[in-house]
Amino acid sequence: MTFADLRRPIAALFLALTVASTAALPAYAATVVTVNGEAISDVQVDQRIRLFRMEGNNTGRNGALEQLITEAIQLQEAARLGISVSNSQVDEAFLQIARNLNMSRDRLQQMLQQGGVNSDSLQARLRAAIAWNAVAEQAIMPSVQISELELDQQAAQKVADYQNFDYILKEVTFIGNGRSGQANNYRANFAGCDGAVQLSLTYNDVAVVDIGRRHATQMPDALARELAGLNVGGLTKPRAVESGLSMLAVCEKVQAQDLTFVKGGLREEAGSQAYEQEAKAYLDRLRANAKIIRN
Repeated sequence: MTFADLRRPIAALFLALTVASTAALPAYAATVVTVNGEAISDVQVDQRIRLFRMEGNNTGRNGALEQLITEAIQLQEAARLGISVSNSQVDEAFLQIARNLNMSRDRLQQMLQQGGVNSDSLQARLRAAIAWNAVAEQAIMPSVQISELELDQQAAQKVADYQNFDYILKEVTFIGNGRSGQANNYRANFAGCDGAVQLSLTYNDVAVVDIGRRHATQMPDALARELAGLNVGGLTKPRAVESGLSMLAVCEKVQAQDLTFVKGGLREEAGSQAYEQEAKAYLDRLRANAKIIRN
């Protein structure tokens, strides 16, 4: 589990905390499993089960035990790589969870206690998540490989004909509401980019701004389609923006395929998938080589 993965169960925690009841904790701790010689006690398992219940996690004792085993392995691997997690890092992560729930740190601790959960259980999980993120940056991310050739091929398949254009654009904005009549009148009288500013002087509250060069793949799909249907000197239909009504004027237009922006999205998606696969394989190897003794 990564630190980002904690957001989903913690969101459910807020609702569960308001109805949780206090229960007595075990009077003593007995070892239920050892991971490479490190003991996990029944108290730790009990605490994690209680935390699971607050989050709406129904995997019970087995799920709690497996998560604790995983966290022990993750922390041991971090230690092997010379990675340590400071108390201040854990405290900051704990505080961030409180902020996400719109409450103070003390209030979060109080509500955990109402559910019979010591805050140490949540902090232990945070420590493991932070450590594993550091392991990923040091040992997993460098091994993530993304084929540029495959990205090129995938991007080319995603780019439609109307996206194979490069433009130099001006934006004409009629500022304020209720300006559709004037905007359409401007559009009807528009005679090209060279006269855009001069024409705007005959209207009130109009701004003409040079946008510069943009490729169709940088634009929303509907806008790219409309621009593809215009010639140089054309002006798009008015569209609502925060400041009023906006139109784009085509000052130059050339056919040019640019996969940069499409590849960027594909690279992020492929990188995330490759990372998840590498991280799972890495952790699976650690678990396979770990000496896990269940009592």
